[in-house]
Amino acid sequence: MKYQKSLQDFIIEYANADVNRLRLMNIQADFDVSWAILQIEARKKIRHKLPAWAADMGLIFPSLLSTEQCSSEQTARYKQQLIDTGDLADLTGGLGIDSYYFAQKASHVVYVEHMSEYCEAARLNLNHLGVSNITVIKDECTHFLHTCARHFDTIYIDPARRGAGNKRIFALDECEPNVVALMPELLRRARRIVIKISPMADISAILTLLPEVTEVHVVSVRNECKELLLVIDTTNLPTSNPPTIYCADIDAAGDTTLFPFRIDEEKLLPHSAPCESVGQYLYEPNSSILKAGAYKTVSIKYGVDKLQINSHLYTSNHYIPDFPGRRFEVVETVDFNTKALKYIGKQYPCINLSTRNFPLSVTELQKRLKCKDGGENYLFATTLAGNRKVLVVARKAVNA
Repeated sequence: MKYQKSLQDFIIEYANADVNRLRLMNIQADFDVSWAILQIEARKKIRHKLPAWAADMGLIFPSLLSTEQCSSEQTARYKQQLIDTGDLADLTGGLGIDSYYFAQKASHVVYVEHMSEYCEAARLNLNHLGVSNITVIKDECTHFLHTCARHFDTIYIDPARRGAGNKRIFALDECEPNVVALMPELLRRARRIVIKISPMADISAILTLLPEVTEVHVVSVRNECKELLLVIDTTNLPTSNPPTIYCADIDAAGDTTLFPFRIDEEKLLPHSAPCESVGQYLYEPNSSILKAGAYKTVSIKYGVDKLQINSHLYTSNHYIPDFPGRRFEVVETVDFNTKALKYIGKQYPCINLSTRNFPLSVTELQKRLKCKDGGENYLFATTLAGNRKVLVVARKAVNA
């Protein structure tokens, strides 16, 4: 469905309206009002992760689910770096965001999608965007793989992670399609395979299921873990060494901080002795590093001390400006007790709270401190050597 002038005017006029209220209004128009409201709601969903697409009135969105499941501009650009420049098959086309960015690098992209309305939207959107090197094919991805005689330089697949009753699924072999069962066919059809999986998935378990994986990319945007990407290079399949894991954090400006490490090397590193006290600076690794479990590697690489084995906070007496994560200057550290709660609550009535390896949740601690969230100061409730519970007050380091 293409936009007519009255439909465009309606979407622009009610762009910030409550869609539930709109549905209750008796709106008379020369277009499908329910479809128009869907377009408003869809644009709201992608306003931050795809601002250019949300603002483009020439684009249509086939469903709300398509906007919820699609990649952001930042993660799509990151995936673009992982593909070859030749022919690519996107086996789970969806809204077409990934295909669109792949096409900027690949010579030709085949977009495969089993839902007719998604294919129709993709054709219209890609034509509007002036993309000429994408072929849209309506087919179920496993059928396409089994019947297509072509060999691709890269195959990209993003299995659906929702089961019956819209329940979220994290186990790779329970997703649709089952890429574990499909792997022999994928290996025959492409030189390079890129698989997007849930950021909640267990990396060690995934590598057991898919020993062919040559790279793992843990991708965060503004310190929020968004995607796990598995790369299989069939010309360089692993023998005994585990794959390299790349912890990528994309900031608000679009710049990427990359921290590579190996799980086998991480396991061999010794645990450092827990800290008796907190130094002048405090560090919290970005979410990609925490998800990947590079706890000892980051400590050794940057020369910082881990507070305690389960605390996942680090400290030093000299500043590490390139530490991959949040960096703070310590204001004071106090032992956790009733007196300290009263002191901190009075001294810092407005403070940002965080708990790491601590018996109270952020909500429980905030209630006991009687403070509000916000301000320029941060409080980390954590544990040091000897199971000593402390409250660390800090502020962001000067160039953080």
